[in-house]
Amino acid sequence: MLLEVHAVGPFFKNGFVLGCEDTRDAVLIDPGDEVPALLAFAERQSLSIRHILLTHAHVDHVTGVAAAKRALNVPIYLHRDDLFLYERAVESGSMFGLHVEPQPPIDVFYTPGQIITFGRYEVRPHHTPGHCPGGVCLQVGRTGEAGKDLFVGDTLFAGSIGRTDLPGGDYGTLIGSIRTVLFAFGDDARVYPGHGPATTIGEERRTNPFLVNG
Repeated sequence: MLLEVHAVGPFFKNGFVLGCEDTRDAVLIDPGDEVPALLAFAERQSLSIRHILLTHAHVDHVTGVAAAKRALNVPIYLHRDDLFLYERAVESGSMFGLHVEPQPPIDVFYTPGQIITFGRYEVRPHHTPGHCPGGVCLQVGRTGEAGKDLFVGDTLFAGSIGRTDLPGGDYGTLIGSIRTVLFAFGDDARVYPGHGPATTIGEERRTNPFLVNG
C-alpha cells in the first residue's frame, strides 16, 4: 500500500493519502490544512482518490474538507454522532482566530460492518467514542484479509491518549474504546494517530502510561 502523511501548522495534524499500488485508486483521510500537499502527492503518483474519510470532526481534522471536495468531487464519510461538531467548524475555527470554510454536506454516515474499497484494499470503520462521540478507527488492509493498519484519529497517540475535556468527550468511554476495540486488533497492528508519530498496539499496551495498569 502506498502511504503519504503530512502535517502543517498551526495544528500539526496528520492527514493521509492511502493508495493501491496496483490500481492507483486511493482514499484521503482527515484533510486539514495540509491538503494541498496531499493532493499534490496523489497527482504525482497518478492516484485517483475515491473517498474522503474522516476519523472525527474536530476542526483541525476538517479544515481541508471543502477544498478536497472541490478538487475531487468524491463522497465524504463521517460518523453521525460527530455531525454537530462538523457543522460547527466555522465557529470552532474562529475560536482559534482562523477562517474556516463552511463544510460541504456529509455524503455517507458510517454504519456497522461497512466496507469501503479502494483498489485491492478495503477500509472498515469501527466506532471508538471517548475523545468525541463520533470518533472512529479506520482499519485498512488487503481485500479479504484482517487489516493491520489502523488510522485512529485522536483516540490513541504514541505514549498518550486523546483529550476528553472537549464537548462530548468522556475519559472512561475513551479508555474503553482503546481496550475493547483497538487492543482487539493485536499487538502487531500499526497505529497511525492524528498527531505525532506512528506506533503499534503492542508498544502502547506495554508502555503507554494511561494503559499499562488495569
